[in-house]
Amino acid sequence: MLLRMSTLFLRTLREDPADAEVPSHRLLLRAGYVRRAAPGGYTWLPLGKLVLDRVTELIRAEITAIGGQEIQFPALLPREPYQTSGRWTEYGDDIFTLADRRGAEFLLAPTHEEMATLLVRDTFSSYRDFPVVLFQVQSKFRDEARPRAGLLRGREFLMKDAYSFDLDQAGLRATYDRFRGAYRRIFDRLGLDYEVVSAMSGAMGGSGSEEFLAATPVGEDTFVGCTVCHYAANTEAVTTPAPPAGEVAGHPAPRVYDTPDTPTIEALVELANARQLGDRTGWTAADTLKNVVLSVRRPGADEPDLVVIGIPGDRQVDLKRVEAALHPATVELFDGFADQPDLVRGYIGPQVLGKLGIRYLVDPRVVAGTAWLTGANEPGRHAVDVVAGRDFHPDGTIEAAEVRAGDPCPACRSGALTIRRGIEVGHIFQLGRRFTDAFAVDVSGPDGRPVRPIMGCYGIGVSRVVAAVAEQHHDGRGLVWPATVAPCDVHLVVAGKGPQVDAALALGGRLADRGLRVLVDDRTTVSAGVKFTDAELIGIPRAVVVGRRLTDGYVELRDRRSGERTEIPVDELVDRLLT
Repeated sequence: MLLRMSTLFLRTLREDPADAEVPSHRLLLRAGYVRRAAPGGYTWLPLGKLVLDRVTELIRAEITAIGGQEIQFPALLPREPYQTSGRWTEYGDDIFTLADRRGAEFLLAPTHEEMATLLVRDTFSSYRDFPVVLFQVQSKFRDEARPRAGLLRGREFLMKDAYSFDLDQAGLRATYDRFRGAYRRIFDRLGLDYEVVSAMSGAMGGSGSEEFLAATPVGEDTFVGCTVCHYAANTEAVTTPAPPAGEVAGHPAPRVYDTPDTPTIEALVELANARQLGDRTGWTAADTLKNVVLSVRRPGADEPDLVVIGIPGDRQVDLKRVEAALHPATVELFDGFADQPDLVRGYIGPQVLGKLGIRYLVDPRVVAGTAWLTGANEPGRHAVDVVAGRDFHPDGTIEAAEVRAGDPCPACRSGALTIRRGIEVGHIFQLGRRFTDAFAVDVSGPDGRPVRPIMGCYGIGVSRVVAAVAEQHHDGRGLVWPATVAPCDVHLVVAGKGPQVDAALALGGRLADRGLRVLVDDRTTVSAGVKFTDAELIGIPRAVVVGRRLTDGYVELRDRRSGERTEIPVDELVDRLLT
């Protein structure tokens, strides 16, 4: 393949676009790989399409190698299967829905578990047909409320999704492990720095899942690792080691104190130590019980419910962790205290929540026998020695508090957690029988009795992978693509005019004949400086400068990553590039 810059559909930008928020967004726009078409939607320009196709082919090869068979589902899907599975309602506002001219309802596919299940049900009937692994590379659609960060959070995106069907849990585990290994090979070949972490299954359901997160400070996912063991998890999936429960008897009765002007934990702790509330000093925020009121709306519900979350006062509520725990409900902070006079803002305690019929969920650290300084449900007043299991009885526990660096590892208990940010580029699920149960998929087993297949689901955000690679592989001058991803293998930069242009095109033709992808900057209307700037911005791993020394039989080979420059004879260039 030989591309000429003089005819290539490409326009590079000298300045950063105003709406570009992260490096991948900024550089893919500036280098002419993509162009914004709509909020959350991008047109792939020729160089970008080459990168997208290379990533797709790499993924396709690895999935085919483990037995995946490629299919293609429609993107416009009928309502009925998603109604049967419950996800038409469960997805809530996250899906695009529409009606045809006859009033039949459809959705733009967010994922295809239902369709894969129906396909297998209608095609196979015997245990001899299993296991089955089907995959596709297809556009998906999510109605993101705030599309942002370019390809990282869009409304339309390219995804590789695969679906496995096995006859038992052992078969599912084996298939899951094959996909896990394939994903590692894929992301290794793409040159990504990534972590495999435990994750929540969310709308997919199932017994377990893992995410592949490309580490970058701009990632929307936060994940932890242990300093001692191999534990790694998305913060949404981190569990909190709970202290042992204690005796509820033996504590003093609750005492209520006037604590004016203490609507915050910081003000309360300062006053508690100054006045020695409960006849003690040394109060810290961890001794207080913070009660946060949330508005929780379940899919299809007309009105939200009130839920109060109790956490130690030295922590903040992490709404992403709350939503993961309460999925598929959506959650936001409650701000209607004027209509709830029984809830005194800044002074809420758990003592009255049961009488008010408000659901109360607590952090795992709030165990029976623990005593707290908390609100007294009166303006300007707090109570000391409010004991869990005696003065209040939670409706359950919830992982709602923020996870912090240094927290104890929930796996080994001896290590401390570190925190990093990353981009989710892959997610694998052990779905179980949620969908085969919903659609009553049974096949004849070896003994003639019906067997219900068990499923797995495996996704890679292909377009997001392109952005993740760009996030990890760039510098101050532009993109620095790994060789497996770059749109071309070599970029020929003509530093002169006339004979040098002709020589570069002839050289490019020889390289293309040997199977290399070649981009030749044969433009005669721009300076050599502009060409070099564009070459660094575009980020092809190796550049060959065809300049004045061509008359002596030499060209300059530049390595985009290391910056190394080497003069080599033209006659040796082809073999050098092929090694």
